[in-house]
Amino acid sequence: MTFDLRPVADALAERGRVVVRRAYADWSYFDEDRRMLTRSHVELIDIPQRMGASRKNAADIKMAVDALEMAFERDYISTFVFGTGDSDFTPLVHKLRELNKRVIGVGVEKSTSALLPPACDEFLYYDRLEGVDVPAPARPKPSSAPSPSPESAPPSPRDVDTLASLVAQTVAGLQSSSNGPVTASTLKRTLLRKDPTFNEADYGFRAFGELLRHLAGHNVVELATGSAKGDPEVSLPEHGDREAAFVLLRSVVRDLAGPDGAVALSGLKNKVRKVAPDFSEKKLGYRSFLQFTRAAATSGAVDLRWSPESEDYLLTSNAEG
Repeated sequence: MTFDLRPVADALAERGRVVVRRAYADWSYFDEDRRMLTRSHVELIDIPQRMGASRKNAADIKMAVDALEMAFERDYISTFVFGTGDSDFTPLVHKLRELNKRVIGVGVEKSTSALLPPACDEFLYYDRLEGVDVPAPARPKPSSAPSPSPESAPPSPRDVDTLASLVAQTVAGLQSSSNGPVTASTLKRTLLRKDPTFNEADYGFRAFGELLRHLAGHNVVELATGSAKGDPEVSLPEHGDREAAFVLLRSVVRDLAGPDGAVALSGLKNKVRKVAPDFSEKKLGYRSFLQFTRAAATSGAVDLRWSPESEDYLLTSNAEG
């Protein structure tokens, strides 16, 4: 895949003003890239190679030294972007974040170490950026060999239902830990802290606002006009789906109740999902099924108590109304 700086530059321009651009290599080996980067106003730091020996580490060390020097000498630079997927840069990322610098990583998805993205504030996969032409995989030659392994198959689109659960759970956590309203910008920053590779485009949405409107249309969240234009307040529905879920739980508990009218919590979620296959407590903003049942007990839909004999929670159905 031929590297093109323009998609990276465009993605970074959307996030702020770029004041320094540097690239490190023995540029005598990369003539076409050297011309392309020079036209893009990138300062080329030349690291000559010794005959018969690789000096890849010399380029890594030079980049790390320059980054730390810049962090201490230029307070106005608040964000550092590293075009690499090498886990060797993880300690440098941690140190820059200790210095209160934001760090964005850019790397090719299949060759990026699993250790690097979680260390960054945000990580962009180059192959997913707008404007990057990813070559189609080579077609296998006809043979009697078995079909290719699943690893060679194209990746399936990300699950929007999983995203809905993540957003609802995050909004619930923000609502419980903050006094003020949860805004869309706060929610996006929190999602990036949880998963620096998060990008709404991976789920088919052009913007985060479009994603929120989709979730609001499915009653996962509610949107209200915020204090800043274009930054709506996000909350979980107070009624509707939650109350319907409490009614569902009460009905399942009533149907499964034994002679004493009680049902054990263990295995209850599977019983609920047999009645409603799309049930998910996380879509309602609860971190666990136990937290959901506690909320149902608070609402009066069921009673919940700990049984030392059973070493489990027991639920009983309250009368409707």
